[in-house]
Amino acid sequence: MHVSLGFELRQINDLEYYIIPSFEKTGLVTHGFTTRIGGISTEPFDTLNLGLKTGEKEENILGNFNKFSETFDVPLEKMVLSDQVHGTNIRIITGQDGGKGLTKPMDYKEIDGLVTNVKGLMLLTFYADCVPLFFFDKIKSVVGVAHAGWKGTVARIGEKMINIMIDTYDSNPGDILVGIGPSIGSCCYSVRKDVHHRFNESVLAAEEILIKESTDKWKLDLWNANRKILEENGVLSRNITISDLCTSCNNQKFFSYRKEKGITGRMSAFIQLI
Repeated sequence: MHVSLGFELRQINDLEYYIIPSFEKTGLVTHGFTTRIGGISTEPFDTLNLGLKTGEKEENILGNFNKFSETFDVPLEKMVLSDQVHGTNIRIITGQDGGKGLTKPMDYKEIDGLVTNVKGLMLLTFYADCVPLFFFDKIKSVVGVAHAGWKGTVARIGEKMINIMIDTYDSNPGDILVGIGPSIGSCCYSVRKDVHHRFNESVLAAEEILIKESTDKWKLDLWNANRKILEENGVLSRNITISDLCTSCNNQKFFSYRKEKGITGRMSAFIQLI
């Protein structure tokens, strides 16, 4: 395995976020994965909660979006939000979609992935343990983000994104850079027979990503499950970066749905062609 390990921590004012070194080196994208640090929310959403469906007061969440907007110099009108349901629907984003979910109504539902070749539009998806997948084809100038919990992973949302990039933008999978962001690691993620069975059906060499704990429990490695699926679809190992950061282990830095028993905020994976 010749993937790169490690996203890098950045800070602007008091807002902390992680970047993918291979993406940053190009100078062609603004991107990152937010932490829970740098916002205005109070417990249990402290402090940079960007999740509109978390039950927190909307004014606080919008305050966090305004802070995010100022930090990255992107107006709310240029942001496009997902509507996640642990599915595999991916929306191709055009200029008309700017602001949807924030400054104007969303006219789409059940979208776990976003992809575009429009410069200036920022795509945002949301997380509290699930895997953020970042995609960037610098040759064709295409970016995407996808939300891959166990359901999205086993249904191969990463493969679907690669196929959309090939079919819509004529991408070559060998040119696509991918980041597998902070999420719950196998250290903290136990699953039972139903999930074990689904992965055995869907992912090649599933025994390498499911580590037996007991007769009916396994540790699940979503990072390597997504890596395998991407490599099967032509993404080069050297073009994949895995953050190696567990959101449950690092609860002081990240929101964790499992660690905080469902009462928590959301981080965002964001990317924009510049």
